[in-house]
Amino acid sequence: MKTSAVAIAMLFVSTGTNAQQAHQQTQPSRFQLERTESGIVRLDTETGAMTLCREENGSLACRMQPDERAAYEQELDRLEKRVTALEERLSQTPPKALPSEEEVEQSLSIMEKFMRRFMAIVGEFVDERRANEPQPDRT
Repeated sequence: MKTSAVAIAMLFVSTGTNAQQAHQQTQPSRFQLERTESGIVRLDTETGAMTLCREENGSLACRMQPDERAAYEQELDRLEKRVTALEERLSQTPPKALPSEEEVEQSLSIMEKFMRRFMAIVGEFVDERRANEPQPDRT
């Protein structure tokens, strides 16, 4: 029984792998490269855009075409406007001012009250510890 289960599992795994390989082989790549006299043309099969490329130091260097450059410039302009708007909005936000004299006094009063109560509690513990210590003989 175990042997047949293992055999069935192996069959499913190998069938899945074969299906993946077949799908990858039938799916065309997005870009096609064609060698020309002046270099290489890269064709985007989804958009139809063509880019001129050339080999440099063992790698392919492609430069933008005018329509790609225009789209790139438009995106840069859009981002620059967005940054400018954010900087302007940030500059209009007033910086956080220092607390007023009244707020400082109120904060110090609260801290003073806290410290006095804390020290009173510490004093009670010290008094309890001294009470539990053996007293010296006075005779």
